[in-house]
Amino acid sequence: MSRRRTSTRNKIAVASWRPSSDGRIYTRMELDASAVLAYVDRVRSESGERVTITHVVGAALGRALHQVPEVRARILLGRRLDLDTCDVGFAVDIEGGSDLAPVKVRDIDQLSPLEVARALGAGASQLRAGEDVAYRRTSGIVRWAPSWAVRPALAVASIVAGGLGRPVLGQPGFPLGTAFVSNVGSLGLDEAFLAPLPFARTPVYLAIGAVQDKAVVVDGEVVVRPVVVLVATADHRIVDGSHAGQLAAILRDLVLHPDRLDSSA
Repeated sequence: MSRRRTSTRNKIAVASWRPSSDGRIYTRMELDASAVLAYVDRVRSESGERVTITHVVGAALGRALHQVPEVRARILLGRRLDLDTCDVGFAVDIEGGSDLAPVKVRDIDQLSPLEVARALGAGASQLRAGEDVAYRRTSGIVRWAPSWAVRPALAVASIVAGGLGRPVLGQPGFPLGTAFVSNVGSLGLDEAFLAPLPFARTPVYLAIGAVQDKAVVVDGEVVVRPVVVLVATADHRIVDGSHAGQLAAILRDLVLHPDRLDSSA
C-alpha cells in the first residue's frame, strides 16, 4: 500500500491539537467589496505590483490592532502578558500548494497595502526558494523527528517562542505575530473559521473568504454587489465582545474606505 508524504504543516497539526478546552470567541461579517476591489485595481495599475484584498485587509487589521491595544497579548503560565508590536502573520502556499508556511510582516500598522504586498511578496519568495532559514530549520527538525517527539518539542517552542518571544528549534520569537491572516477564498472556500495554533499563542486569527456577487440593500434598494466574508477566531481569555466589536468596526471602516490606508497609523 502506498503512503503519501506527510507535510510539515500536517505533522505539526497532529502534534499540536487535542480536544478543545480553551475559550474561543468567533465572529463573521459580510462587507461590500466594491471599494476595495476598485482600490486594488488602481494600486496595481499605478505600481505594477500584485496588490490583493489580502494586503488591504492585513493593513486594516494592523491599524485595528494598534487602536485596540488590549488584544495585543498572550497567555503564559496563567498570566496575561502584553505584546508591544503590531506584527501580522500570513499563510503562504509552498511546494506547489501542497503545504503552507507563515510569513510575518512586522509593524504592519505603519504600512500601506502596497508596502504590505512588497513585504509579503519578498517573504513568500524566500520561502518558495527554500531560502527562509527559520522555516528550513523547523521543517528539517519536524520532518526527521519521530512523531512522539514532536509534541514535547512544540511544548518547549510554545513557552520559549510563543510565550517569551525568543527563537528556539528554528522558530523565531512570536512566530505568527499578534494576529494571523489566511485568504481561504483563494482555496475555493466561501468562508472558514481558522483553528488557532496553540504553540504560537497568537490571540487573533482572520480568514478572508471568496468574493461573490450577492444581493444587498443600498439606499433602500436591492442591488447586486461583490461581497467578501471576513471570519475571526480569537482567544476569549484576551479578546471579549467589546474588543471584538471595536476591531470589527475599525476593520469594516478601513475596508470600505481603503484610501485611508495609504497613510500610516
